[in-house]
Amino acid sequence: MRLSGKVAIVTGGARGLGKAYARRLCQEGVKVVIADILDASEVVQSITKEEGEVLALRTDVSEEESAQEMARKTIEYFGRIDILINNAAISTTTVMKPFYEISAEEWDTVIRVNLKGVFLCCKAVYPQMKKQGKGKIINISSGSFFKGLPHFIHYVTSKGGIIGFTRALAREVGNAGICVNAISPGYTTTDALTEKPQYPAELVRNIVSSRCFKRDELPEDITGTVVFLASEESNFITGQTIVVVGGSVFH
Repeated sequence: MRLSGKVAIVTGGARGLGKAYARRLCQEGVKVVIADILDASEVVQSITKEEGEVLALRTDVSEEESAQEMARKTIEYFGRIDILINNAAISTTTVMKPFYEISAEEWDTVIRVNLKGVFLCCKAVYPQMKKQGKGKIINISSGSFFKGLPHFIHYVTSKGGIIGFTRALAREVGNAGICVNAISPGYTTTDALTEKPQYPAELVRNIVSSRCFKRDELPEDITGTVVFLASEESNFITGQTIVVVGGSVFH
C-alpha cells in the first residue's frame, strides 16, 4: 500500500474510469471521496465491503460553490486533501457530429464541465494542499487530443485545454510542493461505454487496429499510472502528460 493514509478526491467517480480510479486508490490504502453529480451509493457500498474508506459527495464540478463545498466537506471528514483526480467530464452523453452542427449551447456545456470544472476543483483544493506543503493533482485528458478526432471537436478541444492548463498550473504551484500532471487515456472499455457506446463500431475497430497492442483498453491499463502519479515516486515530475493508449499515438 504505497499510498496508505492519503486522502484523495476523485471527481466523476460514480462510474466508468472514475470508479476504477477510486477502487484502485482504496486498494492502495487511500481514503477516497467520490465527488459526482450522479448517485455514488453503489460504488461506496462495494468499496466499503472491501474494507476501503470512502465518502460520496454530490458535486457539480462546473459550479464554484459546489466545488468549494466538496473541498470543505473532505477536510471536515478526513482532515486533509493529498490527491485530486480531475476525472469528471461529459463524454458518453456527447453526440458525435460535424462541428457546424454543434450548437453554442452544446459547446458551452462540454467546456463548462470538462475544462472549467478542472479549474474550479483545483482552486478549491489548492489552499489545503498549500497549507500541507505538498499535493498531487492529476488531470484526465484524452488520447483523442493527439489524434484530432473529427466530429467530436468540443470534447477534443476541452481535453486539449486540460493539457495547457496542466502545464501552466504546474508552473504556478510548484513552490507550494504541488505536482500537477495529466493522463491521456485512449478509448477504454468501461461499464458506462457498455451501456451507451460512444463511437460507431467501425471507428472503434479502427482505433484498436491503430494500437501497437491489438486489444481493448481496460481500466486496469490506466489505474497504475494514476497510482504512480499520486505516489511519492513521482515527486519530481510535474507539468507532464502521460499518454496511455497502447501505442495508438506517440507523444
